[in-house]
Amino acid sequence: MEHTEPEKQQLILKEYGKNIQRLVDHVTGLEDREKRTQSAYTVIEIIKQLNPSVKQESDQKLWDDIYIMSDFKLDVDGPFPMPEKELLGKKPLPVGYPKGEVKFKHYGRNIEKLIEKAIEIENDEDQESAIIYIGQLMRSFHSTWNRDNFDDGIILDDIKTLSKGKLHIDLEKVRENALFESNTRRDFKIPHVEEEHGQKNKRQNQHKKNHRNGHNKKRRN
Repeated sequence: MEHTEPEKQQLILKEYGKNIQRLVDHVTGLEDREKRTQSAYTVIEIIKQLNPSVKQESDQKLWDDIYIMSDFKLDVDGPFPMPEKELLGKKPLPVGYPKGEVKFKHYGRNIEKLIEKAIEIENDEDQESAIIYIGQLMRSFHSTWNRDNFDDGIILDDIKTLSKGKLHIDLEKVRENALFESNTRRDFKIPHVEEEHGQKNKRQNQHKKNHRNGHNKKRRN
């Protein structure tokens, strides 16, 4: 008598293999709800033991997977609710793209956003620091696109254009202090502080020198 192969079992989630699928089918068919629930917990533990990599997965994902493998027929008191079947075939919502054309594509939209934020700054000193920071970014972006023809005046003109004339910094000041070059924002702010610090050290050193001279005079007497 010819032996025929049983009907090929359908694997809903192939990554778990046919044996786990058979276990899920068996558990789903159990009549006693309490026994069905206990067996479902056992299936979860078996999956963890057979697939060490899934231990990094959340338990909710594993429960979702056995619900899916049961074709959403597994009725148990699990720790997580059964996911909605309709969500499986549902296409994700389209990703929204920013509307509006970027005026200078080599700078990108983020520069425009930074300029919008800089316009809102009320403190003049803080706003100037923001302009310097934006100018440094724009210079770095501009230099990657056009290394031959470059001038700080171009950057400043672009800032004026993007801010609709609301942001301004003196071009000569930018050039003399190299404000739009990398790491010059710190160098621009520090000299004033260093000058005060130097004067303080000078006074302290003069005081110590006078103190030593006075002490030496007393010893000579």
